Amino acid sequence: MFPDFAFLIEFLGTISFAMSGSFAAMQKRFDPFGVLIIAFITSVGGGTVRDLLLDVPVFWMSDLRTITLILVTSVFAMVFKSIEKNFKNTLFVFDSFGLGLFTIIGVQKGINADLHPFIGIILGTITGCFGGIIRDTLLNRIPLIFRKEIYATASVVGGSFYILLKYYTSISEEINQTFTILLIFTIRTLAVKYRWQIPKFYRFYGDGEM
Repeated sequence: MFPDFAFLIEFLGTISFAMSGSFAAMQKRFDPFGVLIIAFITSVGGGTVRDLLLDVPVFWMSDLRTITLILVTSVFAMVFKSIEKNFKNTLFVFDSFGLGLFTIIGVQKGINADLHPFIGIILGTITGCFGGIIRDTLLNRIPLIFRKEIYATASVVGGSFYILLKYYTSISEEINQTFTILLIFTIRTLAVKYRWQIPKFYRFYGDGEM
């Protein structure tokens, strides 16, 4: 069951980030080709950086299913645009679920490579966040990870809980993964709703730059 469940997580994660990228691009009034490019980068950006760091073949270059899934999802998102008018909420939901799903994938890649669990958490954060960083950079806006919102922190917390449950409890892998995904999504939702922020331990005076 585990391989099938792992495939389902990657499948849903790709759809979530493709939808997130598509809606973000449509907010900026990109043409269909631009929407497809942003959706693609959002979906594969984090995983590409992860695989390059692991010095393994980049996952989407040997499997056309990923590219096909992104294409189909992007077309669906453009059709769905005529029905759903609230881009902001839709973008948030898909982006948050994508963060949770891809964080799990990244952590598992690190574990499967026999790396230290802490490195696995870092890889999970990279997998979950870097696609959004590249997306926001191309859209000429400050990436979510650098804003006041809690984003990467949710990925780190979720990845840490996944490691703890994996090595120190006897719950099944599927339940552990599901719990972690929901935990990351919940942290993101509560952080936005209640405007949680990471405290700044420095003071900034004036408007000039160093």
